[in-house]
Formats: sequence, structure tokens, C-alpha cells
Amino acid sequence: MITITNLTKRFEDFEALSKLDMNIKKGSIYGLVGTNGAGKTTVIKHVTGVLRGDSGEVMIDGAPIYNNVSEKKRIGYVQDELYFLGNYSFKEMGRFYKNIYKTFNEDRFKEMVNNFDLDLDLKLSRFSKGMQKQAAFILTLCTMPDYLILDEPIDGLDPIIRKLVWKYIVKDVSEREMTVLVSSHNLREMEDICDSIGIISKGRMIIERDLDELKSDIHKVQAAFKDEDMEKEALKGLKVVHKERRGSVGLYIIRDKREKVEKAFKDKKPLVFDMLPLSLEEIFIYEMGGGEDEIEAILS
Repeated sequence: MITITNLTKRFEDFEALSKLDMNIKKGSIYGLVGTNGAGKTTVIKHVTGVLRGDSGEVMIDGAPIYNNVSEKKRIGYVQDELYFLGNYSFKEMGRFYKNIYKTFNEDRFKEMVNNFDLDLDLKLSRFSKGMQKQAAFILTLCTMPDYLILDEPIDGLDPIIRKLVWKYIVKDVSEREMTVLVSSHNLREMEDICDSIGIISKGRMIIERDLDELKSDIHKVQAAFKDEDMEKEALKGLKVVHKERRGSVGLYIIRDKREKVEKAFKDKKPLVFDMLPLSLEEIFIYEMGGGEDEIEAILS
């Protein structure tokens, strides 16, 4: 389990993280979501022990991670900006990892190299960016980490390779109870793979929920009433995140229990009433205010 409590981090006058709390359950896949500059990578650098907070705690299984070599050995980290020893072939890099990590699984390495169809004898510096990302995944997963940390993991990978990567990750979560923290802008993919979601903005945790629970408590409602007074009465007492009008029909994003929302609207006998499911992408946009800047950031 990864636990972050009251974490604050400043870089000179800029507060990158502010009293941030986060809880990642053992054997789960946790998606960290936020606009550019929200603090996602800063969180990851604390979880991997690269940075130490100005205040607060970052714990893995009850032990602090910073300067903790034994705990860091249990972490696999694939970052957006990759680094390899330039003159090494993929095969030589595999030997390098095997010498460093006692847990390195050579049989899995051979299997994954074959499944990803990569050239072991080719120098990594001659790999494309997508091939280098695949190599990083293979090397990291073959160390059999207890904790896998991914920062923008699927950038530059084609759909078939992405599916293969997630297949291996889900297998390790299922069979070994590996714990995964993933930061990504690809919310459609996160929605398919994650158990829990944390949404951060300007270094603060806005929402942290199990994905199913998050989606069950926020609803898109379309309704039309005879007059504005009936509409106001229906919305009274509900937590309305967003409201707009499309002709005579109102669109409402409401964070509340489904039963409560249905009763509030149906009691006022609307002319039109429909409750629609929300995607994770829509939830993110509306929770962040639905402004043009936020929409451009998430869809870019």
C-alpha cells in the first residue's frame, strides 16, 4: 500500500504540492489525473523517492520511501523521458538489469522480447521512441516489481502494443498483487484499466475515489419543465456541478445519489427526463470546471 499524507513541496516561490493526501491499495491500479502542471510528475517523483517533501509523509507498506534502498528495490519505474546506456544493445541491457536486480526473470525477458518482436542485437540508440518505450516496459516488468510506477506510459505506442503492455500489467496485478500507479492523459484507456482515480489540480487532491463509486455518484441529466420555477424546485438541494441549456432542454451535471436525483426530478413531473452515463473524460472536465483551457488540456 502507498500512503501519502499531508504532502507539501515548494520549488522556491512555487508550491507544487499542497497538503496532498493519497491512498493506493495493494494489488490495485490507481490512475492519477490532472491537467498539465497539476503536479502529477512531482507526486511520482516523491513516490519513487527521487524528491523529499518539505512536509508530510510518503510511505510504502508503512515505511518511508526517501533514502530507503530496500523499499526502492521493490519499485519499477517507467518515465516519459527514457534513458539507456547508449552503446548497449537490448541484449546487453538485459544482462545489465540481471546483474543489478536479483529478481530479474530471464525466462520472462525472452518471452516478452519474442512477443514484442524486438531485435536483441540492435543498439538501443537505434530504436525508435516507441521501441525504446517497449524496451523500458520489458526490462522493468522483468524485475518483477511489487510496485510499478508509470508516467505517461503509452505515449508513442500503437494500439496493438498498448494492449499487450496492459495485458502483462493486469496479469501481474492479478497473479502477484502488484500495485500500479499510472499517470496519463489518455482517460479513455484509464477508464478501462484503473480501479481507483485521483484527480489533482494545482497540487491539491480534488477527488479520490474507486472508479465505480465515482461514476455512480455523478450523473448527466437532460430535462425540460413547464416553467423555470419547476426547474428551480427540482434542482433545489442537489449538488449541481454544471448547468447549460440546449433549446428548451436543460443539461445538468449533478454529483449526488442516483435515487435522490431521480426523485427530485420526477416529483416535479418534467416534460422530458433522461439520465445518461458519464465517461471518465467527461467527469474530469466537469469537475475541473468545464472551461476551455481544461478541455483543451485533456483532449490534447
